[in-house]
Amino acid sequence: MSTPITIYCTADSKRLRYVLKWLFEEQLRCNYIVTQNAHAAHISYGKIIPNAICIPDAGLLWQQNIQQHDVSIGEWQNIPTLYAAQEPYTLPFDIFSALFFLLSRYEEYYPYTPDKHGRYPATESVLYKHNLLERPIADEWIAAFRKLLQEKTGLSLETLSFSFLPTYDIDIAYSYKHKGWKRTLGGIARDMLLGRFLKVSQRLEVVMRDELDPYDSFQLLKELHSKHHYAPLYFILASLDTTPFDKNIHPLNPAMQKLIKGFAAEGTVGIHPSYYTNDNKYAWTAEKGTLEGIIGKPINISRQHFVRMFLPATYHQLLANGITTDFSMGYGTHLGFRCGSAQPFYWYDLENEQETALKVYPFCFMDSTAHYENGLSADVAFARLEKMSQHLIATNSRLITVFHNFSLGTDAEWKNWARHYARFLEKMARLTS
Repeated sequence: MSTPITIYCTADSKRLRYVLKWLFEEQLRCNYIVTQNAHAAHISYGKIIPNAICIPDAGLLWQQNIQQHDVSIGEWQNIPTLYAAQEPYTLPFDIFSALFFLLSRYEEYYPYTPDKHGRYPATESVLYKHNLLERPIADEWIAAFRKLLQEKTGLSLETLSFSFLPTYDIDIAYSYKHKGWKRTLGGIARDMLLGRFLKVSQRLEVVMRDELDPYDSFQLLKELHSKHHYAPLYFILASLDTTPFDKNIHPLNPAMQKLIKGFAAEGTVGIHPSYYTNDNKYAWTAEKGTLEGIIGKPINISRQHFVRMFLPATYHQLLANGITTDFSMGYGTHLGFRCGSAQPFYWYDLENEQETALKVYPFCFMDSTAHYENGLSADVAFARLEKMSQHLIATNSRLITVFHNFSLGTDAEWKNWARHYARFLEKMARLTS
């Protein structure tokens, strides 16, 4: 690493250390020193010092609890900012408090009215209210801050490279196959009552004549990943009971076991805990154990089904069950950057005021969100994804997408999605090669 960046500050806290570690070590890839000696400091936090980069102090990093408050909005180098300040600082906003507020998901600890799945609503967030969800503004701040540091200090700072990681939620592996005779007959009866005779015919073709299931995109994905050298992540819903929200094939079904083992051979398998596991630790443990038994190795990555992530309870549960990496940091109802960044970070537990061992990887695009929640066609959805990707490319950040096998199969409801996705993977491969 390069010569240390010296940061003048008259106080210290776990929150400050958390932000500085993430910003300077993980994003800027440089050493730093916190000092109470203002002489020759590169950065001054909370005080105007000649020749230093001066950053205002909004006070958030010195609190010991959660205090609901308004966040002032400003602008710096054409980038919207949080915790804006009026004084003539080099940065007209407290970048340290702003990063902490977003990464800790501070606002999600405020009282709120949950959505239909009990989740924190995206519409309650500061970023949504200021039309900033689809911009990784934290990554934009960091890119501009890196440039400023280099100009002011003469130091050369390492620049990260843009990266892309495709991930998949396997909620419903097949539409018709391997459902058992009870579920198959029930599905036929339901479609008959609703007058969906084409679905009845399609189901019989798949079940009786072994036609390709409309949700079966697995060979296509395998070929695309092999062609472009991707190592994907697959999150498997391994519910041992069928519920209105958990409709996957039983994980011990021979066909499902074969599929899961194939995922493990191609990439990495994670758990997609079933809908009610937030309230049922025994089901959580059983599902994880079942998956681990199938692939023959421990599982330490997860993403919440329906993105049912509740702070801090869900993350405490993950840590208690041996999960070290989570991919749930996104909204199920809105596209964009829930924490303002696409870069991974270790979760900061506000209740216990400490950084944890749980590493969080944010996603910004989910196919079901675009299609079901936002009503977007494939053309419009991928245009939105492309726009967000451009922001991430410009800031040398990381793109993580969430797709389901059913959106990339042959189901008529998802017309053109597979075609657009194949093109998108090819483009990302060119950019990251």
